[in-house]
Amino acid sequence: MTETVHPLWPAPYADGPVDAKITVPGSKSVTNRALVLAALASEPGWLRRPLRSRDTLLMSAALQAMGVGIEETVSSTTTGGSGEAWRIIPSGLHGPASVDVGNAGTVMRFLPPVATLADGPVRFDGDPRSHERPLGGVISALRALGARIDDDDRGTLPMTVHGGGALEGGSVRIDASSSSQFVSALLLSGPRFNQGVEVRHVGGVLPSLPHIRMTVDMLRAVGAQVDEPETGGEPDVWRVSHSALLGRDLTVEPDLSNAQPFLAAALVTGGRVTIPDWPERTTQPGDALRHIFTEMGGSCELTTTPDGTALVFTGSGRIHGIDIDLGEVGELTPGIAAVAALADSPSTLRGVAHLRLHETDRLAALTKEINGLGGDVTETEDGLHIRPRRLRGGVFHTYDDHRMATAGAVIGLAVKDVQVENVATTAKTLPDFPQMWAGLLGV
Repeated sequence: MTETVHPLWPAPYADGPVDAKITVPGSKSVTNRALVLAALASEPGWLRRPLRSRDTLLMSAALQAMGVGIEETVSSTTTGGSGEAWRIIPSGLHGPASVDVGNAGTVMRFLPPVATLADGPVRFDGDPRSHERPLGGVISALRALGARIDDDDRGTLPMTVHGGGALEGGSVRIDASSSSQFVSALLLSGPRFNQGVEVRHVGGVLPSLPHIRMTVDMLRAVGAQVDEPETGGEPDVWRVSHSALLGRDLTVEPDLSNAQPFLAAALVTGGRVTIPDWPERTTQPGDALRHIFTEMGGSCELTTTPDGTALVFTGSGRIHGIDIDLGEVGELTPGIAAVAALADSPSTLRGVAHLRLHETDRLAALTKEINGLGGDVTETEDGLHIRPRRLRGGVFHTYDDHRMATAGAVIGLAVKDVQVENVATTAKTLPDFPQMWAGLLGV
């Protein structure tokens, strides 16, 4: 098999502090959850300012393949401008259909439960890495709830879900310690199951809880009744009642995790970056950056503008190490590791063993690539220990992982002659990243 050779992108070096206003595209996590809920609703709905990226376009195409209508328009905004909007028109879900998941965890995990409600077979496949990512928990749970799935007993892609037009649902036990998306996947379709669904997590520590909170909040916003631990329910148990879902008009928040490299740029260069439309309240894990990067040497302020709130983040010119459990916000680890490699003291990042099962083994990849530039990173049982060293230029490989690419770009701000391999992989969730990065630096 011939290995794909990707071009090298010279990561821009910062000669001084950055000072920029960066408009971050919409949240992938919100966009893809909203698409699923709108597709299962009893009436049409609107999704405004959605993220247009590889992952969200894969989700849209998959739903359309199963019969959902999605119309793309340009709509007026409250500020007098215009913005993209998608009108989602639910329809009878059907097969035969073929779904390309790419390497999108949300697509490969959220859509098999939807496919059980389709009338006919739905085949799922994707990038080679998608065949290695955990999916067995979703497959076994759906079988326990009455689904018929052909995966040749692999517990991974490729597979075919033989939809019967409905699913009985009920109670199911699942080990979601490898991905909180297992829980979200069952909850999102749960209102359409005949008995609803009760999901009981029975494994180790459940990672990325903010993403489950996001799922619960979005379900409630479209009329679903959800009982869950944080509002008095049983620990590690989520219940969604059978009900119709409402079509809503939803405006997608900016993707706060994708704001990370730009905030890191302010921290690394001792500059200032403003992110418009930063929400005052959100379930997005990226909101934790305000606290994390402040502890690492910056300062932030939520300001009120005529168009809403904005986050202003300012670097102090110093970067401090950090000892932190990132179990709830694991997707932030690559960017934090990049900043930590440039700090004035060691860092320990804990609680992220599940990152070995993400787009790539992120712990091994970060260790290899930072050390390849002269760093001193040690992989631990559940994270990384990073001792700052004087880094040098070289190739920073991405392993087709968008967050590895942005981590390499952050290091390149402070280290000359860093070349990021396959920066185009950022299109997974952050289209036009190289152009946005150049704009940040005024190059």
